[in-house]
Amino acid sequence: MNIIQAIILGIVQGLTEFLPISSSGHIELGKALLGIEARKDLTFTVVVHGGTVLSTIVVFRKDIFEIFEDLRERQWNESTQYLAKIFISMIPVVIIGLLFQEEIESFFFGNIFLVGNMLLVTGGMLIFTYFSRDHDQEITFKNAFIVGLAQAFALLPGISRSGSTIATALLLRVKKDVATKFSFLMVLIPIIGANLKDILFGNLTNEGIGFFPLLVGFLAAFFAGLLACSWMVNIVKKGKLIYFAIYCFIVGMTAIYVSLQ
Repeated sequence: MNIIQAIILGIVQGLTEFLPISSSGHIELGKALLGIEARKDLTFTVVVHGGTVLSTIVVFRKDIFEIFEDLRERQWNESTQYLAKIFISMIPVVIIGLLFQEEIESFFFGNIFLVGNMLLVTGGMLIFTYFSRDHDQEITFKNAFIVGLAQAFALLPGISRSGSTIATALLLRVKKDVATKFSFLMVLIPIIGANLKDILFGNLTNEGIGFFPLLVGFLAAFFAGLLACSWMVNIVKKGKLIYFAIYCFIVGMTAIYVSLQ
């Protein structure tokens, strides 16, 4: 992987991690278009995910700071309850990730046909949000678990994590801004935990990628993530997810067509 390829994939990761169009699916499509060997390079994946995690922390730094400040009181307050809901939302993805790790990883080997079909599913979920109304609810413990199930489903390449979790929350009538913030904050701990596991257990392999491609990939993902994260908050508020549904349908059908040639 050269520097240009790393920049492109970093930007793709940063944008699509937050926009409801599937980062994993677009990374697979990007590798195919750039002629990069269709394998899951764990080192590069960890690095660019680190960039998007950092961009999330920057955008929601005030909310995160308030949560940790309230935790110091050691009381069952609004912040501790919110953090408990995040942990509840993690249960499905942790269980499925641990039990079916090898099966999930097998999907990340250039299966463009699968990616195309899952993008169609993502588009379908986004269309349903267009018809949802009365978004006046807060995140409850039950809702947190249901949204967590959607996040686990997004382990498949082509299923947008942000799209599926935000769409599920909106269908549960959760307020738009609350749904968006919860969707972005709930993924921090699973991504950080998964990356730390790979680092501590020595699962990373450089596979010929030099330091500079990793660095520019990280920076590209970080700055693209800053833009996309802030943009996505406004998009959900304005109810514009249907445009991304159309995009997912177009890209999904194109991917299916190309895979069958």
